[in-house]
Order: sequence, then C-alpha cells, then structure tokens
Amino acid sequence: MCLAIPSRIVGINALLATVDVYGARRDISLMLLPEEVEVGDFVIVHAGFAIQKIDREAGNEALKLIRELVESEEFKADFME
Repeated sequence: MCLAIPSRIVGINALLATVDVYGARRDISLMLLPEEVEVGDFVIVHAGFAIQKIDREAGNEALKLIRELVESEEFKADFME
C-alpha cells in the first residue's frame, strides 16, 4: 500500500521538476502528466514521476492534516517509542 503525499513544485526545467514536502526536496519527472503544471502547483508522485496534479487548496489541506497527525500525542505514542 502506498500513501500519496502532495508535493509542491518549486522549480521546473523542461520535463523535470523539483518538488518540496516539509523542506525535503526531490527531482521528479513530469513526463506522465497529461496537463501543464507551474511552480506552486501540487502533484502526486509515484516512483519519481508526477502522476496527477491536484488542487492547491486540497494539497495545502492534506499537508496540514498530515502535520497535525504526526504532531498528535496518539501518533507519537504509537510510532515514536
């Protein structure tokens, strides 16, 4: 099972993009995307390829919820000990 975390595009060079998730940056391919993207857009990445563009609001909301989960006491008790 995979968990898709929205990745924000911070740079584009032809069919390659640099994405950022909580400060971690990675280069990915845009070859599989059927639509144009620009810096600031969010994408779902699988195996180094952006496979879907998602709405910026949805991307920001998903990252907010993930951060809240990771910072929760229940998560820390289950996964950080």
